[in-house]
Amino acid sequence: MGFRTQWTLAAFAVAASASLSLAAWAQGEAVLKAGVARLLKDTGVYHVSKTGKTPNFVSDPSWPQPLPHSWRLGQVGGLYVDSHDHIWVYNRPRTMTDQEAGLEDAAPGMRDEAGVPVNGIGFPRPNGPTSDCCRAAPSVLEFDTAGKLLQAWGGPSDPGWLAAHCREADGCIWPNSEHGIYVDYQDNVWISGNGGGGAAPPAPGAAPPAAARGGRAGRGAAGPAPWQTHGPGSDGFVLKFDMKGNFKMRIGGLPTAPTTNDKDSGLNGTPVLNRATDMVVDPKTHRLYVSDGYTNRHVLIVNADTGKYIGSIGAYGNNPVDDAAAAAAGPYINDFNKGNHKPAFFRNPVHCVKIANDGKLYVCDRGNNRIQVFNALDPNLGQTCSNPNGEAGKCGFLAEQFISEHTNTSIPGTAVSINFSTDKAQSCLYVGDNSNMTIYILNRSNLQELGRFGRSGTQVGQFHWLHQVSVDSKGNIYTAEVDTAKRVQKFARFGPLGCSGTGYTTVGGPVE
Repeated sequence: MGFRTQWTLAAFAVAASASLSLAAWAQGEAVLKAGVARLLKDTGVYHVSKTGKTPNFVSDPSWPQPLPHSWRLGQVGGLYVDSHDHIWVYNRPRTMTDQEAGLEDAAPGMRDEAGVPVNGIGFPRPNGPTSDCCRAAPSVLEFDTAGKLLQAWGGPSDPGWLAAHCREADGCIWPNSEHGIYVDYQDNVWISGNGGGGAAPPAPGAAPPAAARGGRAGRGAAGPAPWQTHGPGSDGFVLKFDMKGNFKMRIGGLPTAPTTNDKDSGLNGTPVLNRATDMVVDPKTHRLYVSDGYTNRHVLIVNADTGKYIGSIGAYGNNPVDDAAAAAAGPYINDFNKGNHKPAFFRNPVHCVKIANDGKLYVCDRGNNRIQVFNALDPNLGQTCSNPNGEAGKCGFLAEQFISEHTNTSIPGTAVSINFSTDKAQSCLYVGDNSNMTIYILNRSNLQELGRFGRSGTQVGQFHWLHQVSVDSKGNIYTAEVDTAKRVQKFARFGPLGCSGTGYTTVGGPVE
């Protein structure tokens, strides 16, 4: 049933149930048609290439369905559509404000230094809940394509879950800040975190410092809040669970400095990461690729079963650059203003990694406003290799495309997330832009822009701090936002499934 047909039938049902006259029904249908037309215009594809073909999209404002238990989402760090067309949402309950978490009562035994009871995020609760809405949802939520919640689990906002399912004695440490989620071809659920190190978590009954109150646990607060999940050291790991939230494996540890070139200092001889962002498993080789990250500057390759080190990818396939040398170069805008349009290293954050069916590996070098493409089948990829001039065909490097290259990356970098259309050739590459708040549709064969959708804003179909982009088997697109937006959206596809033709060689830029 088409999108417009559904709206027309809805109008008919309303009119019939109210026993309206034919004239009133026609008037109601006209209003709904006008609303649908505005929705198509405001949330559909624009800046369309005249020599290319692309799918079109329209926002589905009814997705997802309301959450139970007065739950509300915090910032949505991760989102992924699995092979069953289930949408996995990975949110940050510790980013909720006092007003957003009004139903959160005092955490058992927790008080501030003045002796006032505080809730799990650290807000005062001397008189119990402060309003009729809302509670923090568990960190992991699974939805179907109709927006129905199927299950939810994980994190400090899920009472008793950490003690039962994520025990440090078993190797499990929950991140201080939830970031990326991915479900592999064997239905394993992988998660990462981008939280910094904090003080040691307080013992039950201890008073968290005042600086912890305000929902900033794991984000540089002066001290721990009740829901902080580990102490000194950054989120230097990824975790592997089954779909029900049973812990299977941890890769990494709790670093206090950059670890880009670490190979085996983590749990069970695995490499230590540092604020990793995204993951993908190649089903052909069973290799796990991790974009790493907000502190490190590489894509790590490990065995997906053991977590043992296989390789490490830097920009252009080079050996990853030492963090001190990269940090000294400053932000990307310095290079751009000097005319250096081929920075020799990844800048923070290295924000996403995805692999296509043809073996091409795509990396979001968000700090450099670009994506880079590699050949995952090249034996040189991730091994000791030098490609100082960024030549295609060397060290596994294939191509790159800048995304709104002129954007000042202090606010906060463009190439934030990518995904593919679901036609056989995966001919469309969808690239989310976190600075300009839009999604570019590229022809994957030539990396040219065929169109874009979404604009900056907080209304339906708009984006504020767009953070994740994923696609179901029908070609519908799902998005997630951080900062104050704290939401997920669905864009229904109609028209072609794939992309073809030529477009704009420069991706991004203002549209008049």
